[in-house]
Amino acid sequence: MTASPPIENVRVFHRTGQWCPGQRIGDVVAYDARLLPAYQVAGRPTIDRSYLLLDQGIQLTRPVAFVEPVEGWWYVDVVEVDESQDGFVVHDLYVDFLVPPGAHRYHVLDLDELAGALGDGQITAAQCATALSRTQDFINRHLRGAEEGSVDPPQQFPPASIAVLELLPCFYEQLPGIDG
Repeated sequence: MTASPPIENVRVFHRTGQWCPGQRIGDVVAYDARLLPAYQVAGRPTIDRSYLLLDQGIQLTRPVAFVEPVEGWWYVDVVEVDESQDGFVVHDLYVDFLVPPGAHRYHVLDLDELAGALGDGQITAAQCATALSRTQDFINRHLRGAEEGSVDPPQQFPPASIAVLELLPCFYEQLPGIDG
């Protein structure tokens, strides 16, 4: 029997400019980010939990600010992640997905932003190729068969690798002083 990888406390630099507390198990990092006031919805939680699939270049979030008709949907970013002694820094590669509960269908977003970023020199051709490869890999691993009428078997979404981290309490409560 193989031992489970240890849980490691980590920090992730979020695009909002904050260092966020999190935990890592193997190739998966979960972290909590405080929503900026402009994105908060009255009566809703103010902290999102995101999951980085380090080996796939994917970030998954079920935004707490999503309300009907997309409440409960997953927002998926194709990303690059740099790891340093300070923590993980996530770089968005522009391609995003919206995946509803049950993953019976999905929406690919922002390919035009990817093209624009490449055309404007904001990303390299290699980064664009990485984004497109990761997009296809994500579809093949997690969503293929999700389309109605598909002959492919449905994949598991969200990935089973995040299950343990989904159950953990808020990292701001568990790991005081790690943010900032």
